[in-house]
Amino acid sequence: MPEGWEWDDTLFSGSAPYYWRGRLPYAPGLAELLGEVLALDGRGRLLDVGCGPGTLALSFADLFAEVVGVDPDGGMVAEAARRAGTAGVARKARWVRARAEELPAGLGVFAVATFGQSFHWMDRDLVAATVGDMLRPAGALVHIADLKTETRGVDGLPYPAVPYAAIDELVARYLGPVRRAGRGVLRYGTPGDEAAVLRRAGFAGPERYVVPGGQALERSSGDVLAWAFSMSSSAPHLFGTRRGEFEADLGRLLRETSPSGRFSERQPSTEVFVWREPSVP
Repeated sequence: MPEGWEWDDTLFSGSAPYYWRGRLPYAPGLAELLGEVLALDGRGRLLDVGCGPGTLALSFADLFAEVVGVDPDGGMVAEAARRAGTAGVARKARWVRARAEELPAGLGVFAVATFGQSFHWMDRDLVAATVGDMLRPAGALVHIADLKTETRGVDGLPYPAVPYAAIDELVARYLGPVRRAGRGVLRYGTPGDEAAVLRRAGFAGPERYVVPGGQALERSSGDVLAWAFSMSSSAPHLFGTRRGEFEADLGRLLRETSPSGRFSERQPSTEVFVWREPSVP
């Protein structure tokens, strides 16, 4: 868990309606990679920890007989259930509002557990040990994130880049210079070195894979606003009575950057680390 920070249930309060639209998708081919690497055949169960609105669990639904998403935010769980219905997989999807620290929560045994850019919010040693006990023999824990080491320019694309640095400055003017996170702040950022944590829990690995991105994406001003509100550091509730003022200022910034209201981006690559269940030699 981030140093000097305590979890509270407002971390992503109000963000759920914006998350799917605002966040960039994982790279195409992620589900195919996971299916091949783990020899998935439509059987078994998936546990998605910190599932948000079901981003990973729903994209992997065809690989399993059942997917179970766990998230502490009620809005995220409700959004995941709604999207499962729209996708026609509601009968094989289950959504549980709970913190990862409350696992195993009577959820049973799983073939695979996934963490999509969520592990850093948790008591990682506790959660890793618990999830290890919830995996069947030869099961896998999979950590999935955008590849952080690549540069994604927009040269040759039709619209300006999203002015992320300027948006960060605008958010800081409203919320202060230290990154907000729920009722607290991330004075020291979020922790890294997941490998050390998972090795302490007895997991074997990792096997590293990269699903290549780079595809051209087009984003609207509404998409960029949704991105801002999907972030814990700029969740809607943090702005209080000044939310409308922030939206107006962000709109002006985006119009100055791109009068058409359109922006270009490139799809991030996706980095995948597969860790094998502790009983695997």
